[in-house]
Amino acid sequence: MAKVAFLGLGVMGYPMAGHLKNKGGHDVTVYNRTGAKAQKWVTEHGGAFASTPGEAARDKDFVFCCVGNDDDLRSVTLADGGAFGAMKPGAIFIDNTTASAEVARELDTAAQAGGFGFIDAPVSGGQAGAENGVLTVMCGGDQATFDKAKPVIEAYARMVGLMGPAGSGQLTKMVNQICIAGLVQGLAEGIHFGTAAGLDIEKVIEVISKGAAGSWQMENRHKTMMAGKYDFGFAVDWMRKDLGICLAEANRNGARLPVTALVDQFYKDVQAMGGKRWDTSSLLARLQK
Repeated sequence: MAKVAFLGLGVMGYPMAGHLKNKGGHDVTVYNRTGAKAQKWVTEHGGAFASTPGEAARDKDFVFCCVGNDDDLRSVTLADGGAFGAMKPGAIFIDNTTASAEVARELDTAAQAGGFGFIDAPVSGGQAGAENGVLTVMCGGDQATFDKAKPVIEAYARMVGLMGPAGSGQLTKMVNQICIAGLVQGLAEGIHFGTAAGLDIEKVIEVISKGAAGSWQMENRHKTMMAGKYDFGFAVDWMRKDLGICLAEANRNGARLPVTALVDQFYKDVQAMGGKRWDTSSLLARLQK
């Protein structure tokens, strides 16, 4: 059993912290910007809650974090009362936020100066994956730090991999989101085309999902898409944040992402339709308007 803190109890962090307590058997202290949510978590799971990130991180072996963006991340780590000012030597900070590779490298440098480890560890699998403890975790950092952190991370994951030095986890998550963007648009166009052609879409999906066109998105989202229900996963607002990170990194490294840039604009259209909190499969709604 390790002494663990978890910073950020959103739709992902709340169940992830629960798995660290209940499946991992760790002593968990939680922090959330809205304190009532931290108190609610403690009522459900036990453990303790703290009023600041630094208080939560003090004397902990591992400190996990899952917040909104780069600025939120800097706020809970580097600002007054932040976790980095309270981390003990030899501890490890594990960041599950989807953020830029740039901020991951910045925090890794700060952690080295403070005498503790840092792993950027964004996740894939959505809210359902977090609730069921079967997330995919893409890590950046040094091998020795990763080896210490991996057994603890596995409380909420089914796949944990070290992708390279600091920032590599975030870069891998960008690849993940780039691939998903194209897949969802393709699925939306396929359903839209098949419907216009008068095909029975259920029969079509039953056949093509067993071939080269098959994907997780096809298996898990086609029925809800056909029903016009878009409240089953990762929100459009969050996807646009992630695609913005991908496009900014591409501007830095010279990669060309024409499809990603186009799908990002399609999601902007969905936002304008009132779909900011719809899930990413709502690209079909844009084609049907």
